[in-house]
Amino acid sequence: MQIDIVSLFPSICKGVLSESVIGRAWKEGIVKINLVDLRDYTHDARKTVDDTPYGGGAGMVLRPEPLFECLQDLRTPDARVVLMTPQGKPFCQQTARRFATLSHLILVCGHYEGIDERARQCLMDEELSIGDYVLTNGAIAASVVTDAVVRLLPGALGNDVSSDEESFGNEPLLEYPQFTRPVDYKGMRVPEILLSGNHQEIATWRLEQRVLRTVSRRPDLL
Repeated sequence: MQIDIVSLFPSICKGVLSESVIGRAWKEGIVKINLVDLRDYTHDARKTVDDTPYGGGAGMVLRPEPLFECLQDLRTPDARVVLMTPQGKPFCQQTARRFATLSHLILVCGHYEGIDERARQCLMDEELSIGDYVLTNGAIAASVVTDAVVRLLPGALGNDVSSDEESFGNEPLLEYPQFTRPVDYKGMRVPEILLSGNHQEIATWRLEQRVLRTVSRRPDLL
């Protein structure tokens, strides 16, 4: 899979995506991540990518020319172009799974007050938001989406089953409580069922805990 991230600050993405699971998947060729600086598609000495909005108002807006030239250069027949913007649909695990089946994903990072509407209408296949809040730039959001997608690719995790059993896996349930050594820490013991070696009973207990945790924390998932 190839993921292109178009941003004014690609170094933000590089720092995040070069570490841990995603960094290893990138290094091993499970995913190819291409960080694109939108300023490379400008034609003036100042590498101007933005301008003031028509009609007045605070802030700056990304101009259409560099966006059109950039996506004309990057887009392939199978590419899905996604704009990261607070105005987009909420990103969720189901969307991450859909993206993980693609061969080519292009994430365009919104900046400042957004992008010229003509570029949005002509170039974007869909628009996504990672939450009901505003970040300083879309590179952070694009890194979040990339992380969520790449870890679902075969071979990215040490055990591919991990992505099925965790929160928002194949079932709409949160993950069960986890324990490790020591068995007793300051009087707090690991549940005896987890020490029993009875895998069927452990599986039943974990399912019960998933349901209880989901009901108490995220009943909307049910």
